[in-house]
Amino acid sequence: MSDIDPRNMMPPPNQLPAPDQPFALPTDREQSSIPKAGSEGGFWVYPSQQMFWNAMLRKGWRWKDDDLKPKDMADIIRIHNANNEQAWLEVLKWEALHAQECMNPKLKSFGGKAQDYSPRARIRQLMGYELPFDRHDWIVDRCGKDVRYVIDYYDGGSVDENHRFAILDVRPAMDNWENIWDRMKVAYMRWRYT
Repeated sequence: MSDIDPRNMMPPPNQLPAPDQPFALPTDREQSSIPKAGSEGGFWVYPSQQMFWNAMLRKGWRWKDDDLKPKDMADIIRIHNANNEQAWLEVLKWEALHAQECMNPKLKSFGGKAQDYSPRARIRQLMGYELPFDRHDWIVDRCGKDVRYVIDYYDGGSVDENHRFAILDVRPAMDNWENIWDRMKVAYMRWRYT
């Protein structure tokens, strides 16, 4: 599949209405606050409502099973964007441990792994907690060094006024000793200061 963009594991943006789509959807896109790594620079841009609709169809969703209205798609996009903005803020908290090394981390790539549960999510499930409804792996460019983050998205109940409802568990993947050490330091700080 050569048309898949390795930075976000998505095909080229599809802004065309799907066959027998019940209503028209906007194709405008919102710029995120998440800086994009690479030669293009700038910031990542969120999908339009139409792109999101097409992506959900590609993943097997069938709109006829749901009673969706155009306003619902607008809310879904707001929730999606708010979750990603919150995830980036959580990544920046971890990156603050390396502020002397890099003051300007950027998101290089990301991919969804909804059914590939992290070891931590599986351990939590064994302890009686629910599994996350989604998982993303983000690769952050820390001034030339790639750092993988795992983000588990848990259902947090009703949507708040800022379009947030997910509880995010964001942490560096245990790919190397530096990430493991960061997680140990943060675990100690949380234990020590709470």
